[in-house]
Amino acid sequence: MFIYDSVQKTKLKFESLEEGKVSLYVCGPTVYDDAHLGHAKSALVFDLLCRVLEAEGYDVFFARNITDIDDKIINKAKELGISTTEIAERYSASYHQDMAAIGVRPPTLEPKATESIDAMCAMIQKLLDKKHAYTIRNGDIYFDTASDAKYLTLSNRQSSENVSRVEKVSEKRNDADFALWKAVHDESVSFDSPFGKGRPGWHLECSAMIERYVRKEGTEYAVDIHGGGADLLFPHHENEAAQTRCAGDHELAKYWMHNGFVTIDGEKMSKSLGNSFFLKDALKAYDGEVLRFYLLSTHYRSDFNFNEEDLIASKRRLDRLYRLKKRLFGLSSPTVETEFRQHLLEALGDDLNVSRAYALVDELISSANEALDLNPKDKPYRQILLSSLSAIEEILGFGGKNPYLHFQFGLNESDKERINDLVAKRTEAKKIKDFAASDALRDELTALGVSIMDTAEGTFWEIRD
Repeated sequence: MFIYDSVQKTKLKFESLEEGKVSLYVCGPTVYDDAHLGHAKSALVFDLLCRVLEAEGYDVFFARNITDIDDKIINKAKELGISTTEIAERYSASYHQDMAAIGVRPPTLEPKATESIDAMCAMIQKLLDKKHAYTIRNGDIYFDTASDAKYLTLSNRQSSENVSRVEKVSEKRNDADFALWKAVHDESVSFDSPFGKGRPGWHLECSAMIERYVRKEGTEYAVDIHGGGADLLFPHHENEAAQTRCAGDHELAKYWMHNGFVTIDGEKMSKSLGNSFFLKDALKAYDGEVLRFYLLSTHYRSDFNFNEEDLIASKRRLDRLYRLKKRLFGLSSPTVETEFRQHLLEALGDDLNVSRAYALVDELISSANEALDLNPKDKPYRQILLSSLSAIEEILGFGGKNPYLHFQFGLNESDKERINDLVAKRTEAKKIKDFAASDALRDELTALGVSIMDTAEGTFWEIRD
């Protein structure tokens, strides 16, 4: 497997720190608002990475944190008149619900910042002891960037590029120095620490949690892979790497992976631009699996331009997969290794080459339909085909639903209830051999745009395109 390393800016052969095992850490959400499409894209990318690694036989330990204390959370709590805990819990639950809707599996571990304050304090103390940090008069503690000879080597920036991105504090030794601990002298949210009441700096959180929960002692790197959005490379990941390097005398990650931005019709997603597109709104109009298929359809390092025309086209592409699955409906067989699965892993093993992977899916659908047209009862072929579809579900994370339920999305509950009632009445009419009533009910369903299919597992229906 080959991975593009954001630091070396080239594809590298992946070799894990420990044979057969992979440690992956991804920066998670700051839970002060609902998840947007940028959150969805990043979560999907690393969900896909985990699936591919697992399919290749690795035991994957995947950690993704929750930042549940931050100035944005505090401001949102003040705005709504509730506690920061309530804000964090509300939007953490919303995030988990939205991620589940698009097929993102939970991480192995999801540490919270507020539950890891002691780990952060321990790292700060190490940095103070090694003269990589200093305290100013108001009690704030800063990382001394000049003390780290490798600072800015992660993002390959010049020191002059760093100045405008950081806060201006007159007592800082260097403009680029960043806060490790923010002393709190009022009634705001704070935590007890050996340095007095305060809150941790954002950059510190992930470094400390990786050391506490993920790193295996004695390794040259804290984790195999560290990932996140491209906007995190600088300053967040640069600062994380510096803290880890200076506190622990080892590097943070062997490989760095960053996904591109999400734009809407060409504009970068941003609250300040007024075009933030919440995932929950997209889920009201489109099935989560359709959104997954669409958001994964371009390479993870490329910026993704979200527009509804492409989304609709993507849905039709996914529909083809489910129409093929309908032709195999009711068939069950043990999953067998297929050449298709091997080819799929080869494609995704090339730095998650989804374009090639999706092309393989399209080729499978086309060839399968042609073969089934010629010989629809070829059971050995149908079983191999079913195993190939299982590989798509296992690795890409879509195509696993009942094909008839896939075509029911978009109906409101009252319409579904009405259709299910008509289907049930027709089933009862057929049982008592009232064929006139059965035919009349079928005609009524047809008039509603509903197609029905009687199978050994029961009667299924869908809305016709």
